[in-house]
Amino acid sequence: MATQTHDISTCVDAGGSAIGMPQLCADWIPNQVFWLIITLIVIYFVMSRIAIPRIGAVLAERSSTITNDIAAAEELKEKAVAAEAAYQKALADARTQANEIIAAAKAEIQTELDAELAKADAKISVKAAESEAAIAEIRAGAVKSVTAVAKDTAKELLKAMGGTVDAKTVTAAINTRMKG
Repeated sequence: MATQTHDISTCVDAGGSAIGMPQLCADWIPNQVFWLIITLIVIYFVMSRIAIPRIGAVLAERSSTITNDIAAAEELKEKAVAAEAAYQKALADARTQANEIIAAAKAEIQTELDAELAKADAKISVKAAESEAAIAEIRAGAVKSVTAVAKDTAKELLKAMGGTVDAKTVTAAINTRMKG
């Protein structure tokens, strides 16, 4: 077996391999710093030339999309407000028109009702006049009948009591009695 010589100041064995943790080896720090700087420069150029412009473009596109969407939303909101106002106006106009139609229908119905009531009142007046005439006729007929029956009855009573029957006297007495 080969013996390895180990020097505390060096972190490399005789074959050039690292002993322990190479990142802590002081002999390798300049090499590591060099490659770190090269890597950072490459990352910087890649980021500044490729990644950051793409990210900026995406952010700008998103920003313009958001701005356009907000503008479109505002426009649609204005249209919705205008449409709602038009709807409310149309609704108010429809209510006004409906009230006018109802008022006109009520007036027409009231006119027809008044005309029909006038016709009915005229018919009732005619019927009442006819009824009063018929009642007057019946009353006159009843008075004549009562008068005739009273005359006949008075004549018969006077005959039955043995008195003389004078038609003019009986008629005058009955007419006086009928008047009250």
